[in-house]
Amino acid sequence: MPDSDAVEIPTRTLVESMIRQDSTIDAGELYAVANTLGMTDQQVRLCIKRLVAEGQFTHEGRGRKAVLYATDRTRGALEPDIEFLRYMYRQDRGVEPWDGHWRLAAFGIPETARQARDAMRDTIVRLGGAPIQGGLYVSANPWEDRIAAAAAELGVTEHLTLLSTTDLLIGGTRTPRALAERLWPLDRLAAGHRRLLEVAQRVLRALRATTPPTPTQRLTLQIELGTEFTRALDPDPLLPPELLPRGWVGAQARAAVAACWAELARTETPNATRVFQWYYDVTAEVLREQPARASTR
Repeated sequence: MPDSDAVEIPTRTLVESMIRQDSTIDAGELYAVANTLGMTDQQVRLCIKRLVAEGQFTHEGRGRKAVLYATDRTRGALEPDIEFLRYMYRQDRGVEPWDGHWRLAAFGIPETARQARDAMRDTIVRLGGAPIQGGLYVSANPWEDRIAAAAAELGVTEHLTLLSTTDLLIGGTRTPRALAERLWPLDRLAAGHRRLLEVAQRVLRALRATTPPTPTQRLTLQIELGTEFTRALDPDPLLPPELLPRGWVGAQARAAVAACWAELARTETPNATRVFQWYYDVTAEVLREQPARASTR
């Protein structure tokens, strides 16, 4: 059985996290990690069957001797937003200070284009936008190019308005930190990052233990860390330090994750999982870039 503090990992997430640099999954490794996480062989078999039926993977062989091959569609869908990750770590290190501008996006897409309207809203929220009122959203980070590109792809450019301001007043609230607290669920975001910090600290202790983890245990730790990292990061609008409470746990958690990636990289196999390599490459690049400045958190 998995530890009581283990990360909850859906079977599909486990399979996708096991894709190696050559786009394959060794079924023997997959089943071994799944068992460590408390999953049954039947659970894994059914998940593989579904993914193959959906065209996400092809496979050769049977059972634990099989090899799964990720399709082009799967590889493209799973690749993280590298620029987003890079910006996040640069921001944490104080090399992307806030310019004091609030970015606003407004759209009034008619009901006849409801699907495009919903997709536009989802894109804005995914980019960290907070709703102010019907069809009007705000962000503290530059997002104009991405929103304009999404609107062009959806064919709704004529319905989109973009602007920026240094003077934002919402319901009598004007000071930047008070606005951030009002607009974004900071308590919920902090809770997700506290959980991530706990997981990262546990993983780091295991990696540095006197008795090193086995290859299967290392993969398990790596996947737990990546899953919790994604879970904490997905809803995070990446607010600048100037808008966050001092000692913001998000930056602490992400620094602990970077330390784990570095520790894993010391003895990682040449054919590491794709997710690990993406994350490690970004953190290593940013950490090499320049020393962190004194934090304003």
